[in-house]
Amino acid sequence: MFNRYNPWLAYAGACVLVWLLHVLAGVEFQRGSWQVWEAAYGATLTLWPPLLVGTAVYPWVRILHRRDPGTAAELGLHALAALAFGLAWLACEYATAAWLYGGDHARAMFRQTAAWRLIWGLVIYAAIAQNFSAFLRMGQARAAALARAQAEAALARAELSAISGKLDPHFLFNTLNTLIALTRKDAGAAENALLRFSGMLRYVLDTKRSAPVVDQIHARVALADEVQFVRDYLALESLRLGDRLKVEWQIDPATLQDEIPPLSLQPLVENSVVHAVAPRAQGGSIRIRSARDDRALALTIEDDGPGCEPARIDDVSSRGGRGIGLAALKRRFALDYEGRARLNVITAPGMGFRVELWIPQ
Repeated sequence: MFNRYNPWLAYAGACVLVWLLHVLAGVEFQRGSWQVWEAAYGATLTLWPPLLVGTAVYPWVRILHRRDPGTAAELGLHALAALAFGLAWLACEYATAAWLYGGDHARAMFRQTAAWRLIWGLVIYAAIAQNFSAFLRMGQARAAALARAQAEAALARAELSAISGKLDPHFLFNTLNTLIALTRKDAGAAENALLRFSGMLRYVLDTKRSAPVVDQIHARVALADEVQFVRDYLALESLRLGDRLKVEWQIDPATLQDEIPPLSLQPLVENSVVHAVAPRAQGGSIRIRSARDDRALALTIEDDGPGCEPARIDDVSSRGGRGIGLAALKRRFALDYEGRARLNVITAPGMGFRVELWIPQ
C-alpha cells in the first residue's frame, strides 16, 4: 500500500483511491443527472476528517518505533491514539456540520453518529497505523540488508587486500635466503632470480596502483600477465625445492588475453606448493590448465598432494589453511560477478586437491 521511498505520496494515493471508491459506491445507489456530483460531495464531506487526521498517525508511529516501549505499552498507547483519532474525527465533523447547517443540526448528527464514529475511528486508525508500521519495518529491513552488504564488501576488500597487498612472508624469507646463497655459487642464476623477483613485486604494486582500494574487487588483468606472475613465483620456489617441484602447464593460447581478477591464480598455486609439495620428501606435482568454455574462461589448479575431507574445506580458513585464498576468491566472485562466476573444489584424503574456476568473459 505504501511507496517504498515516500510514505506521504503513498498515503495520498491511498486517500484518492478510497475517495474514488466511495464516489463510485454513492453513484451506484443514486439516480438523477446530479448523481456524480452528489456522490463526490458526500464522499468529500464524509472522508475529509479521517483522512486529514490520519496524517498525524505517521509521526506518532515513528515515535513509537524509535522509543520501542514494549509490546504491552505499545498496544496501550495505540489504544489511546485510536480513541483520540475517533474524537478528532467527531470534532471535525461537528465543526463542519455546524458551519454548513447550524448548531442544532450538528448536535443531532453528533448524537446519532458518535458511537459509530468512535468504532470506525478504531478500525481506520488500526489500518493506517499498521501500514505505516509496515513501511517503517521495511525501511529498517532495507537498512539492515544494506549494512550487511557493506560489511560483506568491506570484509571481501580486507581479505583481497591481505592477498594482494603482500606476498607470503615465508616465501619472501625463503627467496631472500636462496638469493643470498646463489650470489656465492652462481652469479648468473642469482641475477636471473632477482629479475624474476623484481617482476613479481612490480606486478603486485601495479595491480594495487591500477585501481583505488574501493575498486580493487572489480580490477582486471590479462591471463597472460597472471600466468607470467605465477611462472616467476614457481621458478623462485624451484630454486628451493629443486626436482621435488614438478609443474605441468596446459595453457590454451586463445585464453591468454582473457581477463581475470588479479592474483586469482597465485594464492591457489601457493596452496599447492605449501600443502602438497614442500612437506613431502618426494615432493609433488602441480598442473595448471586454461580453456575456453561457453564464453567463459575455465581454469584448473590441481596437485597430487594428500588432499582433505570435503567437509573441512570451509573450516580450514579459520585455522590458516587452504581456505584463506578460497574464501577470499569466493567472496570476490560473489561481489564482482554477481554469482555468475564459479569456484569448485574437488578433493578427498589421498586424492589430491583440485580447484576449478569458471570466470565469465
